[in-house]
Amino acid sequence: MMRTWSMIGFGEAGATFAGAMYCAGRAFDRKTDDPAAREAMLETITKAGVEPCSDAKDALAGAQVVLSLVTASSALQAAIDDAPFLAPGALWIDMNSVAPETKCRAANVIEAAGGRYVDAAIMAPVQPAALSVPVLLSGTDAADAETALADFGFSSLRIVGGEVGRASTIKMLRSVMVKGIEALTAEMVLAARHAGVADEVLASLGEDWACKAEYNLERMTMHGQRRADEMEEVAKTLESLGVEPLMTHGTIIRQRELAR
Repeated sequence: MMRTWSMIGFGEAGATFAGAMYCAGRAFDRKTDDPAAREAMLETITKAGVEPCSDAKDALAGAQVVLSLVTASSALQAAIDDAPFLAPGALWIDMNSVAPETKCRAANVIEAAGGRYVDAAIMAPVQPAALSVPVLLSGTDAADAETALADFGFSSLRIVGGEVGRASTIKMLRSVMVKGIEALTAEMVLAARHAGVADEVLASLGEDWACKAEYNLERMTMHGQRRADEMEEVAKTLESLGVEPLMTHGTIIRQRELAR
């Protein structure tokens, strides 16, 4: 069964998924008001075989499945702004990296508007994996989301529970380690370079650490702001579980610094 789909947000993940999905859909991205940047974004959407829309109302009209792929800081607001335009019974698959509490609030908004909300967590970089990237799903309608995403070409899907927030909890707690290692790597390498001992320090960690460090620094430089926003959500998650996010606060600072 081929479903009509729309995408809210069209950054790296959106462009990667849309370019690989089996059927064309529509997309809307509100992240920039700069005419040149918007023109470039529209060109990217079109190249991916997706119909660009000027607003969320047009993008969501009649869509059976909606993939929400905005930034962590705007995930809840996107649900609030766009819920009135959802078709009755449409699946809103929230693939944003946010705290379980944020996803529960978004779920209440979507469901009050007649939509069906599914918590989705992308568990690895979307490039070069594209549709083979591991995705965890949770929520009452997770099985329907799994079927829909499989129809679109996603191949590594797993349902982890029937309650919204479980998938995002796994993602958030994993990020404590993944993004924390990135931040520690940056701190070590920056200091080692200043001291003129970077090669020796990296070699002492193992033969593959020079490549790991380069990769981590590149990801932070390109996506540090987005990662810092995600780690703010991680901090909320830790606090809700009674764990003080001491290390995570340091990760937030270092990720933002590298983005600048």
